[in-house]
Amino acid sequence: MKRWVFFLFLSMVLFPGQGRALTLEEGLKIVADTGRDVKIARSDEDVARSSVSLARSPWLPSVDLYGNETWLRYQPEAKFGTLIAPMSQDKFLTYGVRATQVLYDFGKTSSSIDAAKYGLKAREIETIRAKNRSALEFIIAYYDLLEAEKMLQVAGEDVQRYEAHKTDAEVRYNAGVVTKNEVLEADVTLADSHQRYLTADNLRSLRASRVNSLLLRPLNDAVQLEEVKKSPSAGITLEQAWTAAEAESPELKVIDAGIQAKGESVKAVQAEYLPTLFLTGGYQYQENEFQVYPRNWSLIAGVNINLWSGGATGSRASMGKGELLSLRLTRDKLLDAVRLDVKSAYLDLQSSMQKIDVMKTSVASAEENLRLQRLRYQEGVGTAIEVLDAVTLLSTAETNSWRALYGSERAEAGLLYSMGRDLMSEYGK
Repeated sequence: MKRWVFFLFLSMVLFPGQGRALTLEEGLKIVADTGRDVKIARSDEDVARSSVSLARSPWLPSVDLYGNETWLRYQPEAKFGTLIAPMSQDKFLTYGVRATQVLYDFGKTSSSIDAAKYGLKAREIETIRAKNRSALEFIIAYYDLLEAEKMLQVAGEDVQRYEAHKTDAEVRYNAGVVTKNEVLEADVTLADSHQRYLTADNLRSLRASRVNSLLLRPLNDAVQLEEVKKSPSAGITLEQAWTAAEAESPELKVIDAGIQAKGESVKAVQAEYLPTLFLTGGYQYQENEFQVYPRNWSLIAGVNINLWSGGATGSRASMGKGELLSLRLTRDKLLDAVRLDVKSAYLDLQSSMQKIDVMKTSVASAEENLRLQRLRYQEGVGTAIEVLDAVTLLSTAETNSWRALYGSERAEAGLLYSMGRDLMSEYGK
């Protein structure tokens, strides 16, 4: 591989596409606005909003328009002593309009409305959680791509180092200092480095496609990213993270809304034991030449009491109470799960930060070691194995350093997500 190939590689890494680089904040806005999971959550939220309107409908009047034609086998007649008089025609038309309004149902409808509102609240929280989950997915994909670019850079630099060693081996072979075997060994290690470079290039391409997929772009579009210079969780302690998670975790908020909704549903079922007061009014026309007033208005005030429904009301109430107890127990279990997730993410972040500290000097030491081993080899006091080992050590140190850096970035995003923080706000500041 010639030197111009290396510069071409650098241009591919540093300028993978035309135009300005995409920032993490810009990508998050696109995902939050157009992400598929977010759209699904918004659709479910619209369904829940409609359920509130449905629950409220009993408070609004029910209006019916009706009409019918009647044919009787016998004409209705009334007997007054020995006198028989017709009461109605044997064929007649009836039509009218009737409106019924519930006046009071002892909290059945209001409890149903409250239950639907809490259900809507839960769906709104789910939408927020979907946005946050999509944001976390994009952040991880973003850092994965940045890491892949650095791995590609390391692989390209390895190729250059092995090319340099091959040049040194050929110089020494031409001078008659070493055998042909060292040149052949340099060829093999160089070819192996080319393979690793191709693997790293494929990984970078795959991760770029992943970013494009989240942004709803064509998978093969060029992607150019900017580095992120933020640390939203700097200085936070585990206890502070736990406190924040208990207050802000969308999982806990969703189940809290579910508990409140179920409680209101139980109240609505229990209200079925109580009477319902209603008012019905309407207008009716009945075609009847024997009646003085074929057209008439009516107003009825009444009460309905469910005396017996085969045990259905009691069964629904018992089921609701059981489900309510289950939700409360599930919340206690979920609280422990949230705390465990926070601790896992917190320890992951601390471990990644420690790895960064360890790797700070390792790259510089490995670079100096390679420089010295090459000098020793060029002077004839070192061996090819020592040079190749030094190249491997430097490659390992650089790889571990970049992985520690981006691992800490991913761990930080994971910690913020487990705490229930809004990632759009945290990375958009």
